[in-house]
Amino acid sequence: MMANNIATEEEIIELDKTAKKEVLEGKKAAWLAFNEPIKKEQQELISLLFALAPSCSNRVFVEKYANDLALLKEPIRKDILTTARKALRLLVNDTAKKDLANWITQYLAEIQPKFSSRLYSESSKNVSSVQEVLPTYSESSEDVDARLILRENFDLFFAKHPEILIFGEDSGNIGDVNQGLEGMQDKYGEFRVSDTGIREATILGQGIGMAMRGLRPIAEIQYLDYLLYAIQIMSDDLATLQYRTYGKQKAPLIIRTRGHRLEGIWHAGSPMGMIINALRGIHVLVPRNMTKAAGFYNTLLETDEPALLIECLNGYRLKEKMPANLGEIKTPIGIVETIKQGKDITVVSYGSTLRLVEQAARELFEIGIDAEIIDIQSLLPFDRNHDIAKSVAKTNRLLVIDEDVPGGASAFILQQILELQEAFKYLDSEPQTLTAKEHRPAYGTDGDYFSKPNAEDIYEKIYSILHEVSPLKYPSLY
Repeated sequence: MMANNIATEEEIIELDKTAKKEVLEGKKAAWLAFNEPIKKEQQELISLLFALAPSCSNRVFVEKYANDLALLKEPIRKDILTTARKALRLLVNDTAKKDLANWITQYLAEIQPKFSSRLYSESSKNVSSVQEVLPTYSESSEDVDARLILRENFDLFFAKHPEILIFGEDSGNIGDVNQGLEGMQDKYGEFRVSDTGIREATILGQGIGMAMRGLRPIAEIQYLDYLLYAIQIMSDDLATLQYRTYGKQKAPLIIRTRGHRLEGIWHAGSPMGMIINALRGIHVLVPRNMTKAAGFYNTLLETDEPALLIECLNGYRLKEKMPANLGEIKTPIGIVETIKQGKDITVVSYGSTLRLVEQAARELFEIGIDAEIIDIQSLLPFDRNHDIAKSVAKTNRLLVIDEDVPGGASAFILQQILELQEAFKYLDSEPQTLTAKEHRPAYGTDGDYFSKPNAEDIYEKIYSILHEVSPLKYPSLY
């Protein structure tokens, strides 16, 4: 600046002094603005404790808590709430307890959201705002390979939404490993449907950046097992984005992958417990077929939230009827579906395993056991309407079937049903789980059979629960 005669040395020195002064004043003002409401809360509690103390049997100790709090020149909210909760213990036998308990309840209701809100979107475009649209069928609707339902649905929303693009390992040239994107690159170009290298973390990073800048990217991870390479990016950066910016920044990224049962050690993993516990802040969707998956994609495009969508890896070549309203179907997020009514036991599962549950239920029905089957559909959020508890209230028995390791997703599912939904009140039998073994699935059809819940396992587990209820009607199998 001096060399170009923009300012003299004296002017620069003065400018530096002024800037430092303004920064210091701004720092003081910010600190005052931060501390002022906390000090008001501090004084409010002190005044309340002194007002309650005279009528308390532990007056001296209550007043000591108030005096100790008053000595703190720069209290934090932990100091205030800790003092209040410890003082409440001293008032447990006094009439003054109610006033302090009410203060604590109101304080928590006001302050806790400052630390625990905006993990998920609270805007008018959150997942609860989208209404379900069921698939419709005509007389000409044909049974097709399920991958074609995905492909045709992708085609429709690529044409409708120019801001959508999809990229990942083998997504472009061959139309993904299961050809759900067959022909899409030729039709929409390499910029919108593209291949990437084998670099899951980078794929996620690119997706987050695009989503934050107004695009609607779908980042494809070839197999669910490979998500482990990107889990840190998803957990640290994407899952926390709305939370750490108090809803001011959003990245409605859709992460597409495929997993569950296939018959291979590195292509059939279902580490769902790890995923749902690392990714709070991202919706985790587990459709049982491709029609449901297509509906989830359509729903997500109307929201401002990120999601992980796991398609059933062994479902692409299974036959499904082609809907007449592709592109319009919307699968609700956080809503379970009862796919078979029953009266004897509530069986809860998701994804590929549901086909085996249905097979076992048909065989059980032949001997008089009537199982109600519920498809979870989404693990995060989980059963927003508490429909599973309503089912348990009818059947009085519960079995959770999951192909994750023992204590994985099944532990989360049980906690949601028994604790949050309070379904324990309706149980006449012990709630049980049926999971995979503790290891990755062994290779081949035998490996799948001996590693994950099979139809016979499911049949025998349900049978054993009903045997306990009625041993004469259902004598022990073993």
